[in-house]
Amino acid sequence: MKNYQKDFPLLLTKTKTERLDKKFDLSDPIERKEYFEKKAGPEIEKIKEYFNNGSTFVAYWLGKKNAGKGTYSKLMMEIFGKDKIGHISVGDVVRDVHEFMSDKKKKRELLDYLAKNYRGYISVDEAVSALLGRDTSSLLPTEFILALVKREIDNMPRKTLFIDGFPRELDQVSYSLYFRDLIDYRKDLDIFVAIDIPESVIDERMKYRVVCPKCHTPRNLKLFATQKAGYDKEKKIFYLMCDNAGCNGARMSAKEGDNLGIEAIRKRLELDDKLIEKVFSLHGIPKILLRNSVPAKEAGELIDDYEITPEYFYELDADNNVKVKEKSWAIKDDEGEDAYSLLAPPVVVSLIKQLAKIL
Repeated sequence: MKNYQKDFPLLLTKTKTERLDKKFDLSDPIERKEYFEKKAGPEIEKIKEYFNNGSTFVAYWLGKKNAGKGTYSKLMMEIFGKDKIGHISVGDVVRDVHEFMSDKKKKRELLDYLAKNYRGYISVDEAVSALLGRDTSSLLPTEFILALVKREIDNMPRKTLFIDGFPRELDQVSYSLYFRDLIDYRKDLDIFVAIDIPESVIDERMKYRVVCPKCHTPRNLKLFATQKAGYDKEKKIFYLMCDNAGCNGARMSAKEGDNLGIEAIRKRLELDDKLIEKVFSLHGIPKILLRNSVPAKEAGELIDDYEITPEYFYELDADNNVKVKEKSWAIKDDEGEDAYSLLAPPVVVSLIKQLAKIL
């Protein structure tokens, strides 16, 4: 058992509810809504009251690549509303600079903002050059990253923030302790939310992950299908179609490099573990631990069968329509024990229940 797991008993993962026999289709937004109400209704109402009173908080995601941070944030927005919760991917914020620098107006606005808000040991021009890859001898300073994130936050209405990708290095942990002051959320509660997930699950999530080009919602061709799928006759491959309102069944696609699996990011995974260990040793700041998996021998007491991640596969019927099918998916956790990986909604139920106790 990892050190940071000791203060968070497996019981926190329990979603099984007495006298609730209905099996919910967790891929259906309408059924998901009822599912969350049945599984965590009182806690959801408490958090809604917290938001309605004008209160917000800042949460820092801690988790390995493809641990589900983006998916969990999207589900929290689905439950509480995009006007109440925002998700900031630090990686996306940094990558957006490339787009801004190719547009004269956006470039000028960005540089003007940085001139007023960035403070660091290298100049703005040097930092931008390092980011764009023109100067590989200069490391991108944390102060510069924070200025970019602050700009992103300044451009959105005040709301609860789930920040994904910071802290990313061990020396950034101390910055995160005072980040709320930097972004003028001085009275807000700040919370670290860590995700414990077996490497075997990350490997499959990486290899089969797809993202909607419109709403950027992530899904997984093998482990978290949408309601509809299509078939590319030319490439002879199946693909998922986003079922979020407004996306009109957009074709979801994979990100370059994900097919390589976890070995391509082994060093990053080891650092992420060290980050969680360091953060969970801190005093004076609330922490939440989410478990992606449960031991097979205890699953019956903790969760319902439909909350377990199935393996999806696809077939064409006689009329060439795509049929989405599923079968059971068993994994080994990092200790080599038989386990089941959870779908995103039950993990979010655990998040909501732990969060309600903190607020």
